[in-house]
Amino acid sequence: MKKTLKDKISSKLANAFIKNKIIAPIPNKFTKKLTEANKFRKLCESKIITPIIGYKAGGTGIPVMKKLKEKEPFYASIFKNNFIKSGKRIKINKSTLGIELEVCYLIKKSFFLSKGNITKNNITKFISHMAPCIEIVGYRQRKKGIASFGDLCSDFGANVKFLIGRKKKYKKINIGNLKTNITNNKAKQSIDGNTNAVFINPINSLRFVLNKVKKDKINLNKDFYVFTGSTVGVVPILSKGTYIGKIDKLGTVKAVII
Repeated sequence: MKKTLKDKISSKLANAFIKNKIIAPIPNKFTKKLTEANKFRKLCESKIITPIIGYKAGGTGIPVMKKLKEKEPFYASIFKNNFIKSGKRIKINKSTLGIELEVCYLIKKSFFLSKGNITKNNITKFISHMAPCIEIVGYRQRKKGIASFGDLCSDFGANVKFLIGRKKKYKKINIGNLKTNITNNKAKQSIDGNTNAVFINPINSLRFVLNKVKKDKINLNKDFYVFTGSTVGVVPILSKGTYIGKIDKLGTVKAVII
């Protein structure tokens, strides 16, 4: 059976994801609209055999959402090979967009047995732990900047690596108003942020992802992570060296850029 262009391009992008390579930009028709980009993402993800360990929310900054005329964020799968411990070394390239500081949650597998939508009233019973994390964002394509959410979503959610800090057992805190900061002393770079920059707050972003996972009828049958979006925006990586992210009441996380 003859392969369609969509199937050929998705295989090429999936291969670039697996082998950490950069390819030519994919056709705009697969990325311009978020609905089509989401379908393309799912097709690409279906060609990866590495286990999924969780999901990310992308495009959670409301000002960016308004600028790009989107009504909600998007989500994407996170694979085991892109999930590493705090302090590990990350090699970047010209298609790397930047670095983000996020709140992540470990969700109990009992979530997959739940009925009905996840709400702000029932969401906490599914949360096991919480932690600070760093996401390195970028494309598997030779392209720069962000023209649409579809650009990010179609390319595996533009996730390159996730580094997680020390996990803490979940407890209710004012997660919508915590100060955050990411610093690279070598580059004399220090960016302040706040958890209120994340789609109202990280719990609301988590709720969005969980309901999307439920709508797509996914069942990992295991505990999994959800990364809720950047508290500092996409911070450009100005220099190699160590980036240290700090979220009040949650702790710190490090990434060594090489």
